[in-house]
Amino acid sequence: MITAPAVLGAYLPATSFPWAVPPGRLTHLFYAFATVEDGHLTLPPGAPAHLEALATLRQAGTSIVLSVGGWGAGGFSDAALSARARAAFADELMPLAAAFDGVDLDWEFPVSGGPAELVHRPEDRRNATLLARELRDRLGPDRLLSAALPAGRLQSNGPYDPAESYELAELATLLDFVNLMTYDFGTGFSPVATFNAPLTEVADDPMPAPLRRWNNVAGAVAYYEQRGVPRDKLVLGVPFYARGFVVASPGTRAGLYQPQIGTTDTYDWRDVRRTLLPDPAWQRHHHPVARSPWLYNEHTSTFVSYEDAESIAERARFAAARSLRGVFTWHLPGDDDEHSLLTAMTAPFTTA
Repeated sequence: MITAPAVLGAYLPATSFPWAVPPGRLTHLFYAFATVEDGHLTLPPGAPAHLEALATLRQAGTSIVLSVGGWGAGGFSDAALSARARAAFADELMPLAAAFDGVDLDWEFPVSGGPAELVHRPEDRRNATLLARELRDRLGPDRLLSAALPAGRLQSNGPYDPAESYELAELATLLDFVNLMTYDFGTGFSPVATFNAPLTEVADDPMPAPLRRWNNVAGAVAYYEQRGVPRDKLVLGVPFYARGFVVASPGTRAGLYQPQIGTTDTYDWRDVRRTLLPDPAWQRHHHPVARSPWLYNEHTSTFVSYEDAESIAERARFAAARSLRGVFTWHLPGDDDEHSLLTAMTAPFTTA
């Protein structure tokens, strides 16, 4: 396996091309996504041209990694079901991945969770490990294998525990690192308007305490460590996007923790900065424990949880102070043209 300094990573969806990636800022770019359909792997349309466009970035030292799966991507349970199926999956993946520096697995999620309509099996948990082992053997020690793993504690089927989906300690031995998705703590599965990526536990969050303990950035890191994933294999995720809720009433805290009656589309940070923040209808607030800002529009009863350069920098400092492997974002095109969030994310790992 590859040993390396800090990971400074970003996911770049194929649908975002053409996109100018700032050179010299990232160690890893995760090209998203190849998908599994009817037992076969498919690269995104335009992948060869996209790789050509990324050649300069690669020549400057950024590893270009093929990410497979993503939210809503099915096919993994069948692809991992037997030794024969896993070998067939690897047989198809290796030629597709030959032009990349490694593979990133984004199976959302084995056993349960993710969109309710996806196929799940109890044996997915073991099979996810065996699939990673198959790929580790095929890729060898000089090419990268990572996985994006979940942190949020609510999924389509209710309360969720990542250890019920993944053999975390064993899986970690096969991976160069884990991209820990320390965001999506508050989604449409949440009964109340809440934060997308709270840094620490908020005592008056109405989520039941056994879930709330882990449903934040610091809690998720502690959870993975306690289950055998070493710090130097954890790469902390930060969101360059916002989540919105429509609430029944504002309550006393501008919509925070109020029952939600619907969700909005997600907003990229660039849209929050350009459209929402300058609009006086949106009132900005900041939580001293979650260490996150939010916006509330009393005319539309809409609550929006987002991160800005200050809160992104705080999460990156958290990762550096705890000797985590690095930081990454979903997703790079969410940043503004000045790359203010990317600068905030990488600074603690690139400055003395």
